[in-house]
Amino acid sequence: MRVMVIVKATKDSEQGILPSNEMLQAMGKFNEQLVNAGIMENGDGLKPSSQGKRVAFDGAKRTVIDGPFAATSELIAGFWIWNVKDMAEAIEWVKRCPNPMPGPSEIEIRPFYEMADFGEVMTPDVAELHDRLREKAGR
Repeated sequence: MRVMVIVKATKDSEQGILPSNEMLQAMGKFNEQLVNAGIMENGDGLKPSSQGKRVAFDGAKRTVIDGPFAATSELIAGFWIWNVKDMAEAIEWVKRCPNPMPGPSEIEIRPFYEMADFGEVMTPDVAELHDRLREKAGR
């Protein structure tokens, strides 16, 4: 089961306050454990939303919205892509994670859709296209 593990933004991360050396070391050790366990596929931190953009869609119209974005608690400061047995294993790993922020913080775990989740709408031709594109992308 593949999951995205989402580090939620805080006031500090949205202000661009970088983690301490101690935090970088602790997170590096945690990431090393994930890699050694064969769980971590990818992961990274994100710059504050003030450096981001959103593109809003309304039919054929596209509108670019400059950051920063409101509702800091709903923004993402970083992420991992993990491959775990089940949600329980993902939760156990997240509980072992160093607190990613200097103060209170949250980490959200969201499973990816699997091909089987799409049922009848995943026709063989669409599945083949999807597999081919994933292979080209190196996943």
